[in-house]
Amino acid sequence: MIGESRVEEQLDKALTRAEVVILATVYGPDAGVRLYRLLVLLGVPLRWWCRLEVRGREVLPPPGTGLLVVSNHDSMLDPLAIGDTLMRAGRPLRFLAMDTLWRWRIAARVLDGIRQIPVRRGAGDTAALQAAVDALADGEAICIFPEGRLSRGQRLRAHRGVARISEASPDAQIVLTAVTGGTDLVRFPRRPRLRVELFRPTGGTSRTGEDHGVLATRLLDEIRERVPPVAAGRGGLRCARDET
Repeated sequence: MIGESRVEEQLDKALTRAEVVILATVYGPDAGVRLYRLLVLLGVPLRWWCRLEVRGREVLPPPGTGLLVVSNHDSMLDPLAIGDTLMRAGRPLRFLAMDTLWRWRIAARVLDGIRQIPVRRGAGDTAALQAAVDALADGEAICIFPEGRLSRGQRLRAHRGVARISEASPDAQIVLTAVTGGTDLVRFPRRPRLRVELFRPTGGTSRTGEDHGVLATRLLDEIRERVPPVAAGRGGLRCARDET
């Protein structure tokens, strides 16, 4: 019992020291941007190892313009790749992320430091949606995964949240994102080939009188035309090929 107590005490001290470092990084004006840049810098080896390729940067609006990024979500690498891509374009990205990620103290510090938005899944979290709308009105960049979770190789329905945000943010520009290659991470040590493709929706944004569910589905369909749902591993790759 004494040994376990000492281990817990040392772990708690280590967490406290890590928090101090994070707080020092995120303290002061533009602290969130500084922390974001630090995370991108720390992620350079991962970017290299994943052989990240980006297409379509030219469709991104300049900083100061509200930007709603809508993406597929097949791998845990997806938000890292999108966040890195947008940060390198001068657009720190705020994700609508599962509130369960805030359960861990260090993770909560980092997520709050880079101003991510926690969402209570399945609860109709209007506060989170309003936070996204407010951010877009201030010219920030927001990312949402309309499927709400990892696809795990299944075709999921689009949630209405993306349409509600779009309708409430008529001045914001929508950029769709297709991320491929992240599911190959499970083949370690084989290196994946990660690609982020940015493009504008061909059907435009919200149409007058368009149902939220119809708009959300239309946007997701455009993404899934370029990247079918893929599960991790070789079996997932075969399933994706069968769907195309």
